[in-house]
Amino acid sequence: MKDISIRSLTGIICVLAISGSIYFHPYAFLSLFTVITGLGLWEFHTFTGYRKMRLLGMFGGMYLFVASFLYAAGHAGSVIFLPYILLLQLILLRVLYLKTKNPVGEWAFTLFAQLYCAGFLSLLNFIVFDSHTSEYSPYYALLVFVFVWLNDTSAYLIGTLFGRHKMFARISPLKSWEGFAGGFIVTLAVSLLPARMFPDLMAAYHWPVLAMIVVLFATWGDLVESLMKRNFHVKDSGTLLPGHGGILDRMDSVIMAVPVVYIYIECFIRN
Repeated sequence: MKDISIRSLTGIICVLAISGSIYFHPYAFLSLFTVITGLGLWEFHTFTGYRKMRLLGMFGGMYLFVASFLYAAGHAGSVIFLPYILLLQLILLRVLYLKTKNPVGEWAFTLFAQLYCAGFLSLLNFIVFDSHTSEYSPYYALLVFVFVWLNDTSAYLIGTLFGRHKMFARISPLKSWEGFAGGFIVTLAVSLLPARMFPDLMAAYHWPVLAMIVVLFATWGDLVESLMKRNFHVKDSGTLLPGHGGILDRMDSVIMAVPVVYIYIECFIRN
């Protein structure tokens, strides 16, 4: 009972912090997600065991998020990304001077961390800022998180009560097809409500489509991180969030959903 209470309290604080920062002000969003990016990179390097370039990777990922924010907001041109390109070069050169038994592993995991933890999350900036006007709008980003939270919660509850058929037993033994179906149905049903309440944000048919995209890729995102943890024989990515594990344990679904949501918004809503 105590574990459930701690997990619930942590979850509520995370929801309030994330939704509040996105809605309140662009710089509140920037501050929180720059920290999330840095902490996610720290966790990744820690649980994979490739820690020699942890600080460099953490700095690089945080820089990429800030640079993407400034570019998407129209405060900087593409030149803002040039230092990041040099940093990627530095990652390659740094390994030459490290006494490591697996230099290719250091390269591979450090660069993969930049893509997985920093690159995908940085696309949130292109969701909150309109590509034509550079105007800040929190609603699409909030939508992603609300759909992820709805899916995660309903899939967990329904899977716990009715789960019989394993979805990916070798990767995530607790994930069931019943839970996936429950999360999908609940999220899709809820997506129909704001379609009527906010007709000016986007056409009604976009809401359920985005809900389906988020559910599908959020589920894959959870499985991707589960596979990584299983490969390195760890239960959680970290211990920062009591009852939940680490930052990556809470952001894995979002990390995979954000790129596809951005592509959909850019191709079918803003154009």
